[in-house]
Amino acid sequence: MPIWDPDRYLQFADDRARPYLDLIAQIPIAPTMIVDLGCGPGHLTRHLRARWPETQVLGIDSSDKMVDQAIRDNTDPLANYDIADVTSWSPNQTVDLFLSNAVFQWIPDQFAVIERLLGHLSDVGAFALQVPDNADAPTHRSLMELADEPPFAEPLGEVRRVGPLDAQQYLEFFTAHDFDTNAWSTTYLHVLDGADPVYDWISGTVARPYLQALDGELRDRFVTELKARLHEAYPPGPSGTVLPFRRTFAVATRR
Repeated sequence: MPIWDPDRYLQFADDRARPYLDLIAQIPIAPTMIVDLGCGPGHLTRHLRARWPETQVLGIDSSDKMVDQAIRDNTDPLANYDIADVTSWSPNQTVDLFLSNAVFQWIPDQFAVIERLLGHLSDVGAFALQVPDNADAPTHRSLMELADEPPFAEPLGEVRRVGPLDAQQYLEFFTAHDFDTNAWSTTYLHVLDGADPVYDWISGTVARPYLQALDGELRDRFVTELKARLHEAYPPGPSGTVLPFRRTFAVATRR
């Protein structure tokens, strides 16, 4: 997993919150216990509280920096945060809702992890997730094509690449596990400001493993070339730089 920077991630907090809100709007149950898998700095918990005022919320994240900020900023007596790796973590009680916002794209064996967590779901429980599905977008193509070129190919050869994550694969998985499933995709048009706003966006997410694998002059060269390619792919317009961003959603409830 990348080493996360809460400040960099929160640079586009409002834009990143939109899919989270769209996801929880489709959850049809009234949970009493929610686990937010990959809760980040905890800034989205307030949206859960607005919808479910009396619900217990546990947010977990593998980043100590993210969890530290979530704990520092927490004023919700019904919310708690802990450092844990979703690939091996299990709850110590039954959960009504597992919620995940942009986490499972980082996990190679994500369906094995989800299947294990389903065993801790209550009889009326739900599993709701959202993942980016833009592996074919210029952001990712620019990043991966540059990473394949010398002198970057060797140090970046072991960086895992995120592939397509379409709605149908989640529909088929949850249906096969006897869940009623609502799965869909949405493309958001984010209008960004700044000199290199698309680079700023991906440097807080998908580009982080690449940037962390480089250092010194080589990293500076990579960043300069990546900014140039992204600027060409996403030229600024009258209202700003438009970044189309497709995301996949699934809300699965027990039958």
